[in-house]
Amino acid sequence: MSRILIIDDEPAIGWSLREVLGDEGHDVEVAASVEAALDTCGRFAPDALLLDVRLPGRDGLAALPELKTLAPAARIVVMTAFGDLETAVRATKAGAFDYLVKPFDLEQVAEVVARALADVPHARDTIVDAGLAPAWRLVGRSAPMQQVFKQIALVAPTNLPVLVTGATGTGKDLAARAIHTHGPRRDRPYLATSLAALSPSVIESELFGHVRGAFTGAAGDRQGLFELAGGGTLFLDEIGEAPPEVQVKLLRVLEQGEITPVGSAASRHVDVRVITATNRDLAAAIAAGEFREDLYHRLNVFPISMPPLAARLDDVPNLIDWFLTRCTGPQPHVTDAFLDAIRARPWPGNVRELEHAVEYACVVARGAALRPEHLPPAPAAGAAATNTASDESVAGVVKAWVAERWPSNAAAAGDLHERLVGIVETALAHEALERAGGNRTAAARLLGVDRATLRAQLDR
Repeated sequence: MSRILIIDDEPAIGWSLREVLGDEGHDVEVAASVEAALDTCGRFAPDALLLDVRLPGRDGLAALPELKTLAPAARIVVMTAFGDLETAVRATKAGAFDYLVKPFDLEQVAEVVARALADVPHARDTIVDAGLAPAWRLVGRSAPMQQVFKQIALVAPTNLPVLVTGATGTGKDLAARAIHTHGPRRDRPYLATSLAALSPSVIESELFGHVRGAFTGAAGDRQGLFELAGGGTLFLDEIGEAPPEVQVKLLRVLEQGEITPVGSAASRHVDVRVITATNRDLAAAIAAGEFREDLYHRLNVFPISMPPLAARLDDVPNLIDWFLTRCTGPQPHVTDAFLDAIRARPWPGNVRELEHAVEYACVVARGAALRPEHLPPAPAAGAAATNTASDESVAGVVKAWVAERWPSNAAAAGDLHERLVGIVETALAHEALERAGGNRTAAARLLGVDRATLRAQLDR
């Protein structure tokens, strides 16, 4: 049995956490303020603390060092209903074990506490909190974005390669910038390029440089992006578009820290952190022989998946407010009808498409309150065609599956329906849970089922 201290001023949360953790066999105490928690630590010696950020009087994160002094062996889990990237970074910098956003799944809390109690204390790197430049700030308080913030806070102080995945317009480039900004290389260069935008004939030269005479008319040696980003970070977007010969050279950079400029036989040492991104399915590209499996494993040391806008609709008001601060002229009022219209659209271009739609609406509204009619026309035809094609693809897979398993005796009793529904429910439940950052409540809401139904599907 372990001792757990809950520091939260909301009686309902304190009671719920006491109940669920008490059922796990733990000895649980609840404090409604930092002062009460400090007093409790003097007599209770907790093994783990669940610490709310916003408390009456003193801020939870500000009091974290003092709590760690009184309970040095305790693992601290930070809880907040107002999370953003800076909060995640502050929590990690202060030595928090994990970071939870309210409202959370009580089962998720129990799992985090179990990991905290099983974790062996060890020294942790810190992150220097450097504010993000306004032009590319990550915005969001939804559960999927909290997971992204936590992952950025954990990986930023390291030099590990990071592979950021997600659909077009989800902010993969913003995540890469945030990793650099909150890491030890923040004062060194940050360079970014899209491999899809580079001509195959010059991509090697752009990345690795070239020496005099390598190209007709060349005036002299030219450094590539790897050398120009020396000591800093190089972000390679659309890594799935890298030609085979470039993939070989990238693998060498990651394994040996060396590049060979085009037209040279001599290698050069480089010290660069590599962050890559793609909206392609690299596993499928590997299976098709289009992408090297060894390079994939070197790039995918720390994966971060950016959620689509459909998985983070709770962030829509915050995103709109952020976009409006960047529009010129007076800030228009945002009506509820405008928000409802935005939530009702599919947004295949995700956050980037939403940003352009808000900019369009600002121009059309001319300072008046934003209403649904101010939005640009929805690309209904293209989206409908894409969705129809996807539905037809699923129908085709089902048809082939049934054909392979249809019994020779049509009069015999079978279980095709139960088997197929089970396969689909399992795949759908796991995919929704992954896209919701492991939050069962958010996943159930996106699926349109209650949490108990989702739990039953996962158990099956």
